[in-house]
Amino acid sequence: MWYLCVFYHRLLDYRRPEVQSLAELFGGPGSGDAVEWRMPENHHEDSPFHLVRLPGDERLAAQIANRSLLVKGIYELWGQGATYDELEKAIREYPDERKLPYLTPESSFKIVVDSFGKVISFEEQNEIIKGFTYIPFEGRVNLKKPEHKFFVLETDDYGSQNGLPPVVQKTIFFGREVGAADRHLLPTYQLKSRKYIGPTAMDCEMAFLMANQGLARPGKLVYDPFVGTGSILVAAAHFGAMTMGADIDIRVVRDGRGPDCNIWSNFEQYKLPEPLCVLRADNNLPPWRPGLKEIFDAIICDPPYGVRAGGRKSGGRKLLKGIIPPYTVPDEKRENHIPSTAPYSLAECVHDLLHLAARMLVVGGRLVFFYPMLREDDAAGVSKFPEHPCFKLVSSCEQILSLRYSRVLLTMVKVGPYTEEVERMGEERHQEFRENHQKWMEEGNLHSAVFSPAEHDKKPESDRGSKPKYRGKYV
Repeated sequence: MWYLCVFYHRLLDYRRPEVQSLAELFGGPGSGDAVEWRMPENHHEDSPFHLVRLPGDERLAAQIANRSLLVKGIYELWGQGATYDELEKAIREYPDERKLPYLTPESSFKIVVDSFGKVISFEEQNEIIKGFTYIPFEGRVNLKKPEHKFFVLETDDYGSQNGLPPVVQKTIFFGREVGAADRHLLPTYQLKSRKYIGPTAMDCEMAFLMANQGLARPGKLVYDPFVGTGSILVAAAHFGAMTMGADIDIRVVRDGRGPDCNIWSNFEQYKLPEPLCVLRADNNLPPWRPGLKEIFDAIICDPPYGVRAGGRKSGGRKLLKGIIPPYTVPDEKRENHIPSTAPYSLAECVHDLLHLAARMLVVGGRLVFFYPMLREDDAAGVSKFPEHPCFKLVSSCEQILSLRYSRVLLTMVKVGPYTEEVERMGEERHQEFRENHQKWMEEGNLHSAVFSPAEHDKKPESDRGSKPKYRGKYV
């Protein structure tokens, strides 16, 4: 059946892909592709109100709503209209066999009045609730723990200058709540109360969204090759997944800020299972033994792309120039040795990440990572995102960070096994992609493009005639 799905008004590009990923998680393979969407009449595509058809019963809808970060609630829609008279007509026409099971004398209920883009006073809410006497409620009212919640959702023409998506005319929805979001998740894991964070620690909401895109759940193994302070692994562990991480900086993974302020203390703080291990490893020179493959169910990460922090790989000036062969660390220095590193370009980093995922993910496993984009880079006929023959792109969700650049969360699913032929094809696609994006993917170019002095006398090309984005904050 079609449900009314009401989203929080933030991270607009991420909303539908998250629901589809959760449908895949709870409904089984193929369920995400079976999700259908349409907009209510007279609503803009950036509106928080969407109609969705799910490939399952109400249990699937409830599971998706409870796990989602961006879904406010999913409702069985009993009626909608531009006025309360139209709403009454629609509710009366809704089949009795769908309504009566929730109106019995043995049940308890509650009616909630909510709105978007406007404020409804307490007195107005009471008057609205009193107007539903035509619905034959026979149960008792319970405002604390009702068996059934009914919602009146109202949106109006609130003008065009306040950053909200336009509405052609007033719309009122009435429906029964099937599932609602867990409102305690984000306050519990907010970064400002976390023991160990760094300057590039992933925001907790985004980390949980990435874990949802990676289908983290009990029995699955999630790996982050750029683990940093472990924000992504904390989110995956919350959902019951086994976790494992790696980072090239030994001071991050081993020392932290002391014995009581490190990656491990973050997991202790939230009483989560600790990672199976955290490696000091270089993504450019992976530590895996030959022949090892297909052990991770998901690889979820935020690679360094040189805007806030640059990537590093093993090496040094002499080593990179080929003057000396790769060095070995003497045994007496192994305990406290910090290996030398060299700059790691975005092109090389993304190539190594795709190669790692193609080899180490199980078939059907997901690769979820952020990829930066220059907003004026609109080369026609050229693929915007890296590709690999092992993977199919499931979704790309943009998050605008400034007038000049944004980052896109790419979710890929592994569709075939890793072979020598696939490795060769992957190298060819990498070279083709690198040639088409050479101007900004090399070391330092993205940083220069983002932070070079602005020309105040004109707007960036990307903002001229571009489609408006109604991106709200916490509503």
